[in-house]
Amino acid sequence: MEDAYVLTLKNRKFSEFYLCYCGYAKCEPLHSFGPAVRPNYLIHLILEGKGRYQIGDTQYELTAGQGFLIEPEVQTFYQADKDDPWTYLWVGFNGSRSQEYLADIGLGSNHKIFQCEDTSGLRQLLVEILKKNTYTIENDFYREGFLYTFFGLLSGNIKGENISRHETENLYVRKALEYIQNNYHYGIRVSDIADYVGVTRGYLHTLFTRTLGQSPQEYLVNYRITRAQQLLEITDLAVEGVAQSCGYSDPLVFSKLFKKKTGKTPSAYRRERT
Repeated sequence: MEDAYVLTLKNRKFSEFYLCYCGYAKCEPLHSFGPAVRPNYLIHLILEGKGRYQIGDTQYELTAGQGFLIEPEVQTFYQADKDDPWTYLWVGFNGSRSQEYLADIGLGSNHKIFQCEDTSGLRQLLVEILKKNTYTIENDFYREGFLYTFFGLLSGNIKGENISRHETENLYVRKALEYIQNNYHYGIRVSDIADYVGVTRGYLHTLFTRTLGQSPQEYLVNYRITRAQQLLEITDLAVEGVAQSCGYSDPLVFSKLFKKKTGKTPSAYRRERT
């Protein structure tokens, strides 16, 4: 291997999602690694040349603009081409939410290979983080930010292989649910949810009814009312405060909706539960 630049991190400040190491290398002909296993996740992105990647009995011939994922404790092997050896960058990471974040961008499970439409931004990002190679608090946060930015850029350029329609739809629903759970206390509407997910209101309605058996509006209202019930039981907030905490600026509208859903007014519900 020649022209290799590597940043390896031994101290870990974060736990949900953190950088283990990253680097860049122009490989010699037939340079290889493995068969071996890794203790963490690892993404390789090919910048130039070509090579092959093998998981078990499955082998992939890859070239510039493609990449591959290595998962923890999975035996893999990869090797540079004899005549046109690859140059690639790599990012190793781990953490309790790594699998979730990989699924968000369409990797993991049966999807280990991807196509990246533009590698230049990712290359430049790596060059910048390789300069942050001293162990300071400032650089700890820079490196954590690098990992999230790397995933952000990758998600905007990635084109996975054989990602099913079902998996894509499940991702849309999951993102919609996360948005509701994180923003229900604001006056969000179904159109806001659809805009966040990046689909039309009509398509979001279809996904919700197919997956959850209820419309996005029904789910949003039910979520808010459930949260209101919890607040009425465990806090001393006035009904007006409960309404505002659940995304309703008009206490009267909230009270009517609460009674419609539970059969009781907010005040009556509180008296029975406390």
